[in-house]
Amino acid sequence: MTTDIPTAVPARSLSARIGRIAFLVVAALVVVAVAAAFFVTWTIQRSFPQTSGEVTLKGLEKSVTVQRDDRGIPTITASTASDLLFAQGFVHAQDRFFEMDFRRHVTSGRVSEMFGASQVDTDKFLRTLGWRKTAEKEVEALDETTLGYYQAYADGVNAYLSSRSGAELSLEYAVLGMQNPGYEPEPWQPADSVAWLKAMAWDLRTNIEDETDRALLAGRLAAAGETSEQTGALVKKIYPDYPFDENPVIVPKITAVEPVTTDTTPASFTGGDAEVTDALRTVEWQEADSVIEAASLLLGGAGEGIGSNSWVVSGDLTESGKPLLANDPHLGAALPSVWYQMQLTCREVTEACPFDVGGFTFSGMPGVVIGHNAKMAWGFTNLTTDVADLYVEKIDGDSYWRDGKKQPLEIEEDVIKVAGGKDVPLTIRRTAHGPIISGLTDDFTAIADDPVVSAGDQPLVLEGAPEIPAGDTALSLRWTALDAGTTSSALFAMNLAEDFDGFRRAASLFDVPAQNLIYADLEGNIGYQAPGRLPIRGAGDGTLPQPGWDSTYDWKGYIPFDELPVSYNPPEGYIVTANNAIVSDDYKYFLSKDWDYGYRAARIAHLIERRAAAAPLTAQDMREIQMDDEMWIGKQLAAAMSDVPVDRKGPRAAVDLLRTWDAQNSPGSAAAAYANVLWSNLAHNVFVDREVPMPVSDQGRLFTVVGAMLEDENDPLWTNEKLGVDDMRSMLALSAEQAYDELAELQGEDVTAWRWGDLHALTLTHGTLGTSGIAPIEMLFNRGPYPVGGGASVVNATGWRLGESYATVTVPSMRMVIDLDDFDASTWNHLTGASGHAFNAHYTDQTDDWAKGAQKPWAFSKKAVAKATVDRLVLAPAG
Repeated sequence: MTTDIPTAVPARSLSARIGRIAFLVVAALVVVAVAAAFFVTWTIQRSFPQTSGEVTLKGLEKSVTVQRDDRGIPTITASTASDLLFAQGFVHAQDRFFEMDFRRHVTSGRVSEMFGASQVDTDKFLRTLGWRKTAEKEVEALDETTLGYYQAYADGVNAYLSSRSGAELSLEYAVLGMQNPGYEPEPWQPADSVAWLKAMAWDLRTNIEDETDRALLAGRLAAAGETSEQTGALVKKIYPDYPFDENPVIVPKITAVEPVTTDTTPASFTGGDAEVTDALRTVEWQEADSVIEAASLLLGGAGEGIGSNSWVVSGDLTESGKPLLANDPHLGAALPSVWYQMQLTCREVTEACPFDVGGFTFSGMPGVVIGHNAKMAWGFTNLTTDVADLYVEKIDGDSYWRDGKKQPLEIEEDVIKVAGGKDVPLTIRRTAHGPIISGLTDDFTAIADDPVVSAGDQPLVLEGAPEIPAGDTALSLRWTALDAGTTSSALFAMNLAEDFDGFRRAASLFDVPAQNLIYADLEGNIGYQAPGRLPIRGAGDGTLPQPGWDSTYDWKGYIPFDELPVSYNPPEGYIVTANNAIVSDDYKYFLSKDWDYGYRAARIAHLIERRAAAAPLTAQDMREIQMDDEMWIGKQLAAAMSDVPVDRKGPRAAVDLLRTWDAQNSPGSAAAAYANVLWSNLAHNVFVDREVPMPVSDQGRLFTVVGAMLEDENDPLWTNEKLGVDDMRSMLALSAEQAYDELAELQGEDVTAWRWGDLHALTLTHGTLGTSGIAPIEMLFNRGPYPVGGGASVVNATGWRLGESYATVTVPSMRMVIDLDDFDASTWNHLTGASGHAFNAHYTDQTDDWAKGAQKPWAFSKKAVAKATVDRLVLAPAG
């Protein structure tokens, strides 16, 4: 889950704008002010939360206790459900309110109200997507009990806000007050919580980049004179099918289970009922240069995709005879971490107060997202199914063409408020598919101006094509998260599930973001369920933009939940999910062509089987597997370099490092440093530095492409006339020389002194002020660098941007291992710490352990919690 501030298409350009919230106009004043004020201890510490003693609060029915351990992780105990969630809101606000406040401004497209005119373009895009309005519709549809939970949580947040303001809430507000002195946080509302699910869905969406990338590559190849057949073959080669014969699927055989019964109706399909017309004819490819030029902005350079690992092992394979469940969602590195560890427990578990659950929460959201209750445990990874499509629309004034007829655009007028500036008007236009997003960014505008679309299973460039309506082109977005759904109810259903049937009922409500859900219970059962609102497509498969004027390409509905893949107590004794293909291609519905290519999944399955064959598995085995650093492509590169002639002494010494390398990307490894730099140079030489540039956005995919090339020295991609190489050995030799020179400049000429961990280090950067461009402010909020191991498409998935930097940018955002034999023996850790307050003891107190893979016990029983408690706060009702 996978889950940060949305990074998207214009994902990366959008997140960059959010991340670079600027204070340029007042830079000089801020530097002076920082020197004068922010190093004063009381200014920094005045926002730290009270964690012991007693606080009296209006809105509570009975007293609530908050016990914190030595890492500041709270266990909240209450007598009623409303008091419990009230206290959760209060505690989240104590530690993370600025993060919560910023998130809700992002999800509602109101960042300019905090940070001024620099964020207007960001707000236009986010307001057009309409996350907040969709969240409000979801809140309106909540049942009375669930709405009560959200309202109790909001009341707890507001109870905290009522006692503090400005710098008393956090240091960030002191900085913000210098640019925007009139800013005051608004009261929290249930829709503020629900809207964050939309941001997580955007962060975890898949395929939009690949969908656009394929069209860009196809247009470039056609412009270079390749025939349709040659182009199609090369596109398929660069975007190969999932290697089903080499890497595993999550559900080799779907388990027959009883249909789900639930009192809550899952979200239904909403779509057009337009008359179906004939599919478009295939025409010759034509140039689309402006689209190609948009690619660099759209893709944001080469980088490692977001992913996650989770697996569950049956008691048949474990030392205790009970299941073990492991999970480590991979997300963009964030400070503070997106996760907040917490336990919620009722003094007496009853129907009226049913909670006894612990795990990882989102600040701003009530309930627990990933974790366990007293009877079962669950984990998430991103489903990576294709749930978003781009549609090229034909526009004529305030109308658009659909099945030979003009339809009126849905038009909404809105206004963006700007701190320190004038209001900015915004016109939002929508078709039957969704909002029109061209005109908001250069990326989408370029795509709309010169589009390539799907025509059945062939690409189609519009210029000169027959049967295309006249008019301007625009780009709209069809995305499951833009319809009101039920995930806001699913989280509570998951928290309260007691068996596999209850788990599946909760999963049936978990529509967006779609996640692989794994399960284990005290009875020894393990399971998997694919949930989500997964579209059934018409003529196209979503791999290219679709023609919006032809309803043949519309979605036709969603896959019924009871037909989604499920596995229960499989004969293998384990289930592994790592964003790999869920099922084989003989599954009756199309899910995606853009899976992760399965190297992490294959490695995890291999390690489970190898260890289980040697001895019954333990929780320590699970933790060690999570930290496995084996670089699959590194093994192939090391073998391929064994007979490659390298002339210079330095590069020869570097290549010699690979002869005894164990293929582990350990932080102290010189060979790992060289292998990764060699891989970077090789990928650049093969795919970037040529007349026909290839997309280099997913290292797992490139492992598949280059892996096949290393088995075929006659592959034409080894030839690059621009570089003067015409065979595999020459390409490898050139890359080896370049890699040595690059590392020698970065870490010196002594190859034995090279260190992958230093090259691949992680700097924790505050989500807003950490990229202000003002050094004293950044020093206040940023931390690191921290040397780390792992790498791209490695189980310990610390991703980096190929061709840009080796620094870690995506991470296992948390790691947990749940022991169903003894919940108190379970362990957990996450990237930063419980606190969002800079200089608080718990701001980054988990980061060193995170980098080493060290996990600490997960106290759950009352006895264990009492033993771990170092601070105890009583929240008492007023009066």
